[in-house]
Amino acid sequence: MPSGRAHEALNLAALGGLALAHLAAGGSPEDPRAWAFGLAYLAGTYLLSPDLDLAERGVRASRRWGIFAAFWRPYGWLFRHRGLSHTWLLGPLTRLAYLGAWVGLLLLVLRWTLGLQVSLDLPPELWGFGLLGYYASQWLHLLADGIRPDHGLKRLRRPR
Repeated sequence: MPSGRAHEALNLAALGGLALAHLAAGGSPEDPRAWAFGLAYLAGTYLLSPDLDLAERGVRASRRWGIFAAFWRPYGWLFRHRGLSHTWLLGPLTRLAYLGAWVGLLLLVLRWTLGLQVSLDLPPELWGFGLLGYYASQWLHLLADGIRPDHGLKRLRRPR
């Protein structure tokens, strides 16, 4: 299995290739959709790696969170390594849901205590490109780990 550095190098090389393809196809470097894709892709590569289920062992992905690395330990307790967290659709969704729950709780506390209101009012198209970028980074990680899209489907098939 590739190391954290190898995953990051592979993901960055792929993002560079995608950026060059975008520019070669006449895309603008100022396109908000490209920025949404790229930033979400980088967040998925560096902050929301499928290896966060190993946060207790101090993997690169959790160390990037600094003092908030402990925040990911319960995630590791919920999901065993290369289990649900390393699936193609639900794995990335579990990390988004986990992070969203904590951020939502924080925003709720800030609203109650400070009266702070936060709006994440972005066009739906940008949310879509961001989600696509995030999932692309996750899928490349899984491919590098040797986990194919049909991983686990063989267990669901019944013998004839």
